[in-house]
Amino acid sequence: MMMQSNWREKFEAADLEGLRRQLLDIGADYYGASELIQSFLNGRGYGVSPESARSAALEFGRSGFSLDSIGVALDRAAMVV
Repeated sequence: MMMQSNWREKFEAADLEGLRRQLLDIGADYYGASELIQSFLNGRGYGVSPESARSAALEFGRSGFSLDSIGVALDRAAMVV
C-alpha cells in the first residue's frame, strides 16, 4: 500500500537525490545519517528531533533508499518551526 505524503510540496527530487547519494556514501553509519538528515531538514527551514532523524535513517536503510521512501520519511520527521 502506497503511503500518501505531500513530500513533493516540501522537497525537490534533485535535493533528495543528493541526500540519497550522501547517505549511500556513509553506509550503515546511522549516527552520521541522522546528523545528515538533521542538517538537510534544518537547511530547508524545518526542525527535527534527533529521535525522528534516527528513525528516518533506519527507514531509509530498510526501504532501499528509494526517493519516494526518503521523501515520505522526511515528511514525517520534518517539523515546522
